[in-house]
Amino acid sequence: MSQRHSIDHLVGPQDSERLMGALKRGATRRDILAMLMAGGMQATLAGGLAGTAMLAHAETPRKGGRIRVAGATAAATDTLDPAKQSNQTDYSRGTMLYNGLTSLDGSLTPQPALAETFTTKDAKTWVFTLRKGVVFHDGKALAPADVVYSVMRHKDPATASKAKVLADQIESVKATGPNEVTMVLSAPNADLPVILGTFHFHIVKEGTTDFNAGIGTGPYKLKEFKPGVRSLVVRNEAYWKPGKPYLDEIEFVGIGDESARVNALLSGGMELVGSVNPRSVARVKGTPGYAIFATQSGQYSDLIMRRDVGPGANPDFAMAMKYLFDREQMKKSIALDYAVIANDQPIDPTNRFYFAGLAQRAFDLDKAKFHLQKSGVSGKVPVVTSPAAMYSVEMALVMQQTAQKIGLDLDVKRMPADGYWSNHWLNSPVGFGNVNPRPSADALLTQFFQSEAAWNESRWKNPKFDQLLLASRAETDLAKRKQMYADMQTMIHQEAGIGIPLFLASIDGHSSKLKGLSPIPLGGLMGYSFAENVWLDA
Repeated sequence: MSQRHSIDHLVGPQDSERLMGALKRGATRRDILAMLMAGGMQATLAGGLAGTAMLAHAETPRKGGRIRVAGATAAATDTLDPAKQSNQTDYSRGTMLYNGLTSLDGSLTPQPALAETFTTKDAKTWVFTLRKGVVFHDGKALAPADVVYSVMRHKDPATASKAKVLADQIESVKATGPNEVTMVLSAPNADLPVILGTFHFHIVKEGTTDFNAGIGTGPYKLKEFKPGVRSLVVRNEAYWKPGKPYLDEIEFVGIGDESARVNALLSGGMELVGSVNPRSVARVKGTPGYAIFATQSGQYSDLIMRRDVGPGANPDFAMAMKYLFDREQMKKSIALDYAVIANDQPIDPTNRFYFAGLAQRAFDLDKAKFHLQKSGVSGKVPVVTSPAAMYSVEMALVMQQTAQKIGLDLDVKRMPADGYWSNHWLNSPVGFGNVNPRPSADALLTQFFQSEAAWNESRWKNPKFDQLLLASRAETDLAKRKQMYADMQTMIHQEAGIGIPLFLASIDGHSSKLKGLSPIPLGGLMGYSFAENVWLDA
């Protein structure tokens, strides 16, 4: 079995082969680092991948075994419908059962998956050649009609797809050959293969309306699914990737309480758990046979002040709250340095379109007081939080203490993790959300800040922003595109009812016997795609 399987997913098969070939010829970690950085990769990312390559060279995956894994969320709304998935538990199950036309590697570059090739001349018309020999779990061969159905259903309002706002730009999807699909966009978008590599765009069988059987082309087949409780998957022996997956069976559960998750890991009940609090890191590391796996990414928990109702309808109140963030204190005391400072806009420093020139908003009580008085807001202001939105309870309590110094009474309402996303997020005038990393600046801005987006958290609407977003997709001049993204970040920073204090690292805990984890900055649990990449050491 090839030793490079575990990094194929991160840098693509060709680069993986090149790195493994260099290691076989005696290359050192420093040599591998130089190779990756010569390709334009950032130093931190290259460092992580170089380490992964060294491990992949040293360790050969073995087949067999069963693991239990716990994600941080479980609800009756858990779904196997890719169009409706909305959290790490859904995404993790989705990557076990399905594949997309493309998949995203460790630098979030799209790699061929169900599409063997994807080409375009103008970024508006895209041709996808489908991989031959791929079959669904029930034995049906993958065909262009499955791709057409899977993509087009996002456009139908009746589907209520979480990715409708992304799919709206796709004008047509047609079978143009026995193995070929052509997509035409309403306007050019150089990022289409990135979008199609995201969880919602997994390919399902033509005509599927009941997703409880979880029939896809993915590495595992569904054996049992109880929403809010657990799922059980078994190896797909007919999987199209040679030699994969490695495990016989995976049981996946959601455990909303972090201490219960960590206890389940350290008592031997789990081999892998997601969303470990930094406060638990020392305990996990100090327990023989267990380890920590951290991935710095664009994940953030944000303070949402709705611009259409409540105190956030006054822009001065929103500005006062942003000046109340003591970001340095939150980074040290809440995230224990497993984070980087953010600036009230959603593009993080690992993203190539991050605007470093935007002046950092500082913690400033005088400015906070000035804007609060100007807003005229007084009395108790309820702030809705939940352990479901990572660190939101702790952030709100820090803000509550600080707000007292300017005469603002923040009433922190702690809600249970269960049902938080369906009952409170998007519904509370002032509250917290949590946004998982997105594969591109365009996907993030489109899903969370475009005026009509279903997940436009603060209901901030700006026609100029929408126009810029549209124009940036079609812009092939990188310098001009960077400037457009810089302008959009500035607008969000100044006008949106969103405060983003930190970009958070995802921290997972695992048994030392579990091998093959590598960082994919889409989030923890290897960008939720751990299932086909991990194995158990003897």
